[in-house]
Amino acid sequence: MAALFGRRLRRGATTTAVAALAVAALSASQAPAIVPGGGENGKQASGSSVPDESPGSASGDSSYHTDLPPLNTPDKPGTSIDLPDLEGAAEAGIPATVLSAYKQAEQRLGVTNPGCNLPWQLLAAIGKVESGQARGGRVDDNGTTFTPILGPVLNGVGFANISDTDNGAYDGDKTHDRAVGPMQFIPSTWATWGQDANGDGRKDPNNIFDAALAAGRYLCANNRDLSLKSNLDQAILSYNRSREYLATVLSWLEYYKRGSHEVPDGTGVLPEGPGPLNPGGPSNSPSPGPTTSPSPDESPTTNPPKPPKPPATKPPTTPPTKPPTTPPTTPPTPAPVVEHLEDAGTGKLSATAGTEFAGRVTVRGEDGKGKAVGKAAVRFTIVGDTDATFAGGSKNATGVSGATGVAKAPALRAGEKTGDFTVRADVVGRTVPAVDFTATVTERQADAVARTSDKEMTAAPGGEFADSIQVKATNNGVIAPGVAVKATMIKSADDASAADKGPYFKDAAGKPLRALTDLKTDAQGLLVLPKIFADDATGTFLLRIETAGGAKVTIELKVTAPEA
Repeated sequence: MAALFGRRLRRGATTTAVAALAVAALSASQAPAIVPGGGENGKQASGSSVPDESPGSASGDSSYHTDLPPLNTPDKPGTSIDLPDLEGAAEAGIPATVLSAYKQAEQRLGVTNPGCNLPWQLLAAIGKVESGQARGGRVDDNGTTFTPILGPVLNGVGFANISDTDNGAYDGDKTHDRAVGPMQFIPSTWATWGQDANGDGRKDPNNIFDAALAAGRYLCANNRDLSLKSNLDQAILSYNRSREYLATVLSWLEYYKRGSHEVPDGTGVLPEGPGPLNPGGPSNSPSPGPTTSPSPDESPTTNPPKPPKPPATKPPTTPPTKPPTTPPTTPPTPAPVVEHLEDAGTGKLSATAGTEFAGRVTVRGEDGKGKAVGKAAVRFTIVGDTDATFAGGSKNATGVSGATGVAKAPALRAGEKTGDFTVRADVVGRTVPAVDFTATVTERQADAVARTSDKEMTAAPGGEFADSIQVKATNNGVIAPGVAVKATMIKSADDASAADKGPYFKDAAGKPLRALTDLKTDAQGLLVLPKIFADDATGTFLLRIETAGGAKVTIELKVTAPEA
């Protein structure tokens, strides 16, 4: 088990008492009680086994915050034990962008891995324990932490010994690894599980959208169904192999399931103890309470002193204490929410197959008074029968609005399927009418096509042409890959309809075929036609090759009888 940095002892409670409170809270909520039982340096205490498919863990068993949630949740009466609220309702607040990232990850995995049954509250519980919800939501408009969140150096002193695996790319340490980002992935784990959830083309462990989706996929690994208690425990323990870690995460999971609310970014409650946030915090040891000491008298007396007479009762002369004049703390102003979403100058969305759209979907979020709403998470979804994707290959992406309320989707790339499809924009976590945009993919084109050889094409009646025909297509002087091509044996230069005699191709059954469609140039813009055969007719015949875009080339085919 990892050494426990970040323990906050509540009101002088000992470590055992804190664990007991966690167990009591879980028991009262009908959640199975988990008794902490971890050892040191990644080892389990005797009799405490950790089900885990791999010897490693997502965080490298790094430090984590052991603050526990309040033991009562008044927002849902009757679901918690009747104890005073030790922390206050502020603990239930989750920063807006961080909350959006958790909910987006739940939605994405609900589509790609519905059997996992991942609740966003599990990501919130791990995010709370690992980084205090990205340092209380100190992230920029794209969800990236303002400064990297780094765990302790994993050099074997109090933690696992993990030599550098990323040449310092993520953690800045070229000797040993460190857990990185709001979900505290070690670099080697991030290399396998990292995601680009916000569609910016990068897999960044310091971005809460990327990290939350990666954490969700990691927890769902090995076909886990997290609605099953055994699988849930196994998933959490694969993140950090500690029974105390499991108990802490489960307590926050239960707490968030009972209710939470959105708070502005940067206003979330931070853990008080040391850990990834506060590496130089106070000691883990509880402060000793007051002790009693013997009387300074060195020897007892045989005659006990007479009890003093009670003083005469007099009315108090000291005026009563006045109530404090400090005004109560003003609650934070609720963050504005999007009530209306509109197009913010997207323009026409059109692209040739296989290319990037010049325009990007852009929307603006407004509140009920028509004012711009910043830091709102906007989800962009590709809808319809298309193989178009956002940058990174995803059909979904999330953008965060800036100070002007504008959110922009990642670059959109057309696939090979032509036609129209829809890009839909809606607000994460809000029931606001979506805005739909029509995007069109047109087929690839070439403005020139030419044969790559000038060798004469000849054959004897009833024979076959010895050479194959190869053509090359270009567009604006650049090779044109994937361009649709038609090849037709035409009647004459003035009549482009298919001929009824002369040279021909063969279909799959070996029957004559004088027009070919569904041909495409390869990655170098080249196309080699199938073998051509001759019937009994002699003379000069024409083969016309035409590309999408109108480029044409006509090739002569000569059928002559051999000399006697």
